[in-house]
Amino acid sequence: MKNPLPRETSPTVATLDDLAKLANYSLVDTLNCDPDANANGVEHAPRQVFTGHYVPVNPTAIKDPEYVTHSRILFHELGFTDEMAQSADFVRMFSGDLSHVPQPMRKVGWACGYTLSIFGTEYYQQCPFQTGNGYGDGRAVSVLEAVINGQRWEMQLKGGGPTPYCRGADGRAVLRSSVREFLAQEHMHALGVPTSRSLSLYVSKTEKVQRPWYSEGSRSMDPDILVSEAVAISTRVAPSFIRVGQLELFGRRVRKGEHPKAMEELEKIVLHLIDREYSDVIDEQLTTPEKVVLLAREFRTRLTSLVANWIRVGYCQGNFNSDNCAAGGFTLDYGPFGFCDEFNPNYQPWARGGQHFSFLNQTLSAERNFHMFLTSLAMLLTSDQDYLRQLEEIGNGFSIVMQEQMENMWAAKLGLDTFNAALFSELATLMVETPVDYTIFFRELSTLPDDIGPLKESFYKELPHTKASIHPTYATDPEGMEARWSEWLKKWQSLIGSTTGVNATEPRPREEISRQMKLVNPKYSLRDWLVVPAYQQATEGNYSLIRELQEVMTQPYAEQSKEVEEKYYRLKPSEFFEIGGLSHYSCSS
Repeated sequence: MKNPLPRETSPTVATLDDLAKLANYSLVDTLNCDPDANANGVEHAPRQVFTGHYVPVNPTAIKDPEYVTHSRILFHELGFTDEMAQSADFVRMFSGDLSHVPQPMRKVGWACGYTLSIFGTEYYQQCPFQTGNGYGDGRAVSVLEAVINGQRWEMQLKGGGPTPYCRGADGRAVLRSSVREFLAQEHMHALGVPTSRSLSLYVSKTEKVQRPWYSEGSRSMDPDILVSEAVAISTRVAPSFIRVGQLELFGRRVRKGEHPKAMEELEKIVLHLIDREYSDVIDEQLTTPEKVVLLAREFRTRLTSLVANWIRVGYCQGNFNSDNCAAGGFTLDYGPFGFCDEFNPNYQPWARGGQHFSFLNQTLSAERNFHMFLTSLAMLLTSDQDYLRQLEEIGNGFSIVMQEQMENMWAAKLGLDTFNAALFSELATLMVETPVDYTIFFRELSTLPDDIGPLKESFYKELPHTKASIHPTYATDPEGMEARWSEWLKKWQSLIGSTTGVNATEPRPREEISRQMKLVNPKYSLRDWLVVPAYQQATEGNYSLIRELQEVMTQPYAEQSKEVEEKYYRLKPSEFFEIGGLSHYSCSS
């Protein structure tokens, strides 16, 4: 859970020619291309895709691209020189123009289809053809696979123009949402949460699109105005971008007998997933049924760990459909996500997301996605009842494994060796009734305070939705609430004091407990009210605040300068609660 350190790598990639030597296109070289596709990648109009794993797509370059920022951390890990991020040929490629890439790089990218299930239910009506054959990468175009330092990376342009899956949209991302995603990926990696990574971010100096958004101070759940926004392309990087929804698509085609090669294509994508994401834990020599069962068990471990980590750092995915669930077990698709301020089990940044995707319900939504994952895998095991039974047992055990991950996570946040249900239940009640800032509370608790004084730094005094200056429970009986807090703190202190080390003979030193808690409980969190000024300044061509946030949020556990602390380690101002674009979103734009 601690802040991961980049591997020490001497820069070896200084030019696009150097990067080209590392190109290795496993997906397009081993999987099936849509037989109806244009090989030249001129695939920019919505249409049905009936078969194949991918469609060749030539991305649509943004006009007059300008450098905004890049991930120095990821560049360092990959052995890239920082200067390359602003070199003409690198900017050209990663702002969408592949026409001049050096060989053996390819001048055409690719987009993939997937299906849509929401909380375990398949949906077709959002597909313009009402068949489910129109879902997929509507504005994400992969442009490169490369093997770097023994690790395969896929590089994908977010906002790279329309594809056959665009459903009539323009295929663009705007600067505002691109800044959010870029910073969130950087932050989540630094938090130690598995995630897709940010590589680079470029904005057009001349190209704009219309987007629905919120007027200043709007409390509407839905956008109430149209705004003209600069388009941008961010490049996100991962070992693969295979989603649970992709496996669902091919599983559905087998289940419904949609075409003769459906079973072959399902097996190919599953084996490709294993090769890309699980080759270190699944032996290549095993049979397909053996691999499938091991894949299910390993993905269960990764998915439950991922969701526990989300909740540990206060992150809510907002729209955790199966198509937003990476089959590699990491965070993918930062749309209407958010980091909670006030602790609220039902926190939901997506205005139309509902409670099923809310903060503490993410464990259940993950289980629904896992069920759809298993349903797809089961199509490969229909002739072997023993393997099907094993798959069913893995599915039945999801909630148990999820609960274990959650209990271990809460114990770690509280500095305990083992989870104490009664202590946690009482704490959760107090945090809601007070209420408290989730990040600040646990960070202050990590100092092992002698009394509740430091904890009160996390108490919100004004929340508009309480209809009172402070929460009614606290307002009517402040002394009683503080007495309850003091009593809880004494119980926690007694458990901390009795915590023993590995030898179970001597209590752990307080300094060691505090140090460990601070590696679990971050000090800095990427709250939207901190990001808004950064992308607002960026619209005027000033990217300094984006880069400042990038610097702060890639050191989330560190005690930074006093100036940084005063600016970024504080309660959300009361006037920002319930404001569109600050507390909730209708879409990712």
